[in-house]
Amino acid sequence: MKQKLIEVLERFGDPVTLQGSLNPGEEYPPAFWTFWVYDAPESSHYDNAPASCIWGFWIYYYSVNPEEVQHVPLEAKRKLKEAGFIVPGKPVDAASDHKTHTGAMLTVQFLERYKEEV
Repeated sequence: MKQKLIEVLERFGDPVTLQGSLNPGEEYPPAFWTFWVYDAPESSHYDNAPASCIWGFWIYYYSVNPEEVQHVPLEAKRKLKEAGFIVPGKPVDAASDHKTHTGAMLTVQFLERYKEEV
């Protein structure tokens, strides 16, 4: 599921990385995405085998342009929904540890249904 998420976000043309993977002294790109898998519970079936997984992602968008931070995550919400992701709310503010960047965060889920083995 990570790759599916990355593919959608890469359509915006900005780098996509795992949250926390930028080195502390590294210069931030002008705009970029990060994400974190915060949950991935599996549901059980009658035979006690998992039938599906609900992937939970926190997606962050950072930019030197505050106006982009207001609009790009809303466009991402639309594209993620088109790709089958569940986006239960609008973007919220995200803290930035660089004075040059502001950020927004989306909470996103994806229901992965496992195929039955025959």
